[in-house]
Amino acid sequence: MKWNKVIPFAMSALLIGGVAVPEAVSAKEEGKAEVTSEEKAFIKVEGTIDGIEKNNELTLYTVKGDEDFPVLAITDETLIFDNTGQKTKLKKGDKVSAYTHADKPMVMIYPPQYTPDAVIVEKDEANTAVVGIFDDELVDPYLKLQLNVDDSTDISSASGNKVNADDLKGKDLLVFYKETTRSIPAKTTPEKVVILDVNTVDEDATVEQIIEDDHYMVDGVKMVPLRLLAEKLGYVVDSTGVGAIISKGAPSYTITRGQKEYGYNKSLLQFEAAPELLEPRKTYVPVGLIEELMK
Repeated sequence: MKWNKVIPFAMSALLIGGVAVPEAVSAKEEGKAEVTSEEKAFIKVEGTIDGIEKNNELTLYTVKGDEDFPVLAITDETLIFDNTGQKTKLKKGDKVSAYTHADKPMVMIYPPQYTPDAVIVEKDEANTAVVGIFDDELVDPYLKLQLNVDDSTDISSASGNKVNADDLKGKDLLVFYKETTRSIPAKTTPEKVVILDVNTVDEDATVEQIIEDDHYMVDGVKMVPLRLLAEKLGYVVDSTGVGAIISKGAPSYTITRGQKEYGYNKSLLQFEAAPELLEPRKTYVPVGLIEELMK
């Protein structure tokens, strides 16, 4: 897919403890598990679809919640499933849960408008569907959930790429399940798992192909994904929490999101546009930096 979007910067805005008990409970029941993480990877919007409006390439769905009426901006690429794992379409009156990555830039308007990564239509009370970031042990500490994937689990990728159980580690996952254990964290053998394909790329793709397929135009500057391209060129990328340090032997670059200035060894240089998160967990930088790395 080719990305060619104009986005102003003003819009950019664990441990596993306890032991599993063999008793299984419905996924709808609350256990007594306690996990310390309070960091929410995805914003969850729940409610009933109250209104539908076509708007260019988007369809806007107004959701009636407990107190407000948020809007879901849905494209042809938005993942929409019912909570049994079947693809479906949205209609007025559907009870939905929409998941939007917390790092995704939002349109600063009221009522709040979200561009969700996945929408779940709640149809079957016996089934549960959630979206989260699962670590190398397949634990999401915010959801307090650990996955025990076996041969019965249907594993797929949102983009259609071939995947297996090892590919689930450290990824954003859409998970469908029924029962969990009364443990800390709760454990489940999911019926279906879909990888949301954040920060994935065809291993055979060239640097030029990645730039062509994944870029944004910001104030006339072509912005491209830092980690994907730097690692493709053999650089090591270390996250600093607010940016990254990329290095290969002697050359070392220190990049900070939101700042045009960046460090090169002991020098201070300047970008045309400041690096930013233009997609969840993907820092984009001016293409000129990649051209410099290729020299």
